Amino acid sequence: MKNYKILIGMILLMLAGCTKLDEEVYDKVDAANFLTRRDDVIRDFLRPFEHAYWSIQGNDVYAVGENSTDEMGTYNRQGDWQDGGYYQRMHYHTWTPLDGFTNGAWRNFYQGIVLSTNSLQDMEGISDPSKLNVTVAELNDFKAELRTLRAWFYLRAFDFYRNIEIVTDVKNTTQGGVQATPQETFTYIESELRAAIPDLPVRDQLGANGIGRWTKAAAATLLARLYLNAKVYIGTEKYAECEILCRDIISGKYGSYTLDTRWDAPFDYTNSSLNSEVIYGFPGTLARTHWQYDSGMFFWGMTYDAAPLYCGFTDFGKSNPRFALQPGRDVDSVEYTHSLGKPFIKFQKYPDDVRLKKYKNLGNSKREGMFLYGYLPYTATTNGVSRPDTVRGNKGPYALFIRDQVGFFLGAKPGTRIADKESNMNHADHNSGVFLVKYPVYPTPDPNRITSAYAEIRLSEVYYMLAECRYRAGDKAGAANFLNQVRQRNYPAGSASIYNTSGAQLTDQEMLDEWGREFVGENRRRTDLIRWGVFTSGTWWDKKPDADNHTEIFPIGRDILGSNPKLKQNPGY
Repeated sequence: MKNYKILIGMILLMLAGCTKLDEEVYDKVDAANFLTRRDDVIRDFLRPFEHAYWSIQGNDVYAVGENSTDEMGTYNRQGDWQDGGYYQRMHYHTWTPLDGFTNGAWRNFYQGIVLSTNSLQDMEGISDPSKLNVTVAELNDFKAELRTLRAWFYLRAFDFYRNIEIVTDVKNTTQGGVQATPQETFTYIESELRAAIPDLPVRDQLGANGIGRWTKAAAATLLARLYLNAKVYIGTEKYAECEILCRDIISGKYGSYTLDTRWDAPFDYTNSSLNSEVIYGFPGTLARTHWQYDSGMFFWGMTYDAAPLYCGFTDFGKSNPRFALQPGRDVDSVEYTHSLGKPFIKFQKYPDDVRLKKYKNLGNSKREGMFLYGYLPYTATTNGVSRPDTVRGNKGPYALFIRDQVGFFLGAKPGTRIADKESNMNHADHNSGVFLVKYPVYPTPDPNRITSAYAEIRLSEVYYMLAECRYRAGDKAGAANFLNQVRQRNYPAGSASIYNTSGAQLTDQEMLDEWGREFVGENRRRTDLIRWGVFTSGTWWDKKPDADNHTEIFPIGRDILGSNPKLKQNPGY
């Protein structure tokens, strides 16, 4: 293998159908001479991580993960975001193998798998690490982290497509293989994570700069995710196995972690510190990578002028209303009767929730509230004269009043009844839908703007998984206890919103609602809906039940099937 990066490019094309690599390809890099010093090893080890961070939102993975659920929507706003019905098909579950995300997600996952495998094989080829100024322990750590990273890619591909190919060699393979059965893939991911954990570090070993490194706790949480969804993946419940792992993580077996005492701390600029509950995160900076603030995720989750005018953040220019919460009320402000969806109303069920405050920057790298709604005031200055104003849309001069409704409100004042009663994916204006601001958008002078790490794994998730395991075992009191340990930071001391110690308030719907409240916008809602058996059978705003459950997994894109004739399309497509 003389020209290893060309070979990797070829493998990506054949295995993943990839047509875009975000790296330069050099045609004169000999593999035998590539790893000649410590810096080479470090660069080789880190290369897949760059792609991993991008992959959380690239190629519309985030868009379809959220838009196919009862949580978020990308509405046709008077012609904006109509895009040939692309987002409508996500919402109605009418996607086809011709939709771009069906090819793009496969490329996301398999480019990561191939890059991780390539670096892992490079590490496995080092016979004498001391010659490269690398210790044996470091090399074992690098290999374990790459196996974990690859398992993370596989788990996401497994959840997305279910019938996937297992790739473990990219140095000697020149063509794609056949798909593994779900049981084979489940067993493979499980074995990879269990094999990696002993050689992984704990967070304390890595220090404050270890936010983007895989640890024992991070790998154990991935394994718990696998077990939590085992009934969906392979038809066998593994809640007991999930519970054991969650208890071990919380007890400190895999490193020391504690829950944050503020709801916003896991998403703020301090979330890369050793005191954070973030178990695994991708580090972000304004000057370098910050993918959760890209157009594929949170920055395009507010109306056009909200960032520069209301938030005072001008580094990126205008934002864009690509993502908003699905409405809880019709155009006459009457709550919809369906039990699913209505995410903002689900928050309002507990009205003293501090997250319900309108998002506002408070200065000194602090903010309050998690949502944008109502009027968004700012101070306008014209010819040196300042006056109060409010954010307006791009379809008229009227002030926007953002509401938990979807329709053509245009310049109608709050509380005004409008004649047009239509409310659906193709009938929205720029007042429609409350916006989620989970990661802070601090003003441009703030030194900590756009520096939050992306929280891929949080300790809160471990508590919620454990609570679900207890609930499914019939222990509602135990479930309430674990949920309340996280929830207490969302309400004032002594709040009646805290679950009763008996857990009597907990039902299947309340459990699903609580998953939605804590993890809104974190691109896990689809998986949760499927696990609770309502993704295809449920009704929510502008969405009727599917004809059957084949849409629980996505089709493999036409281009991917064309690149590897051994692949078979998923059932129902």
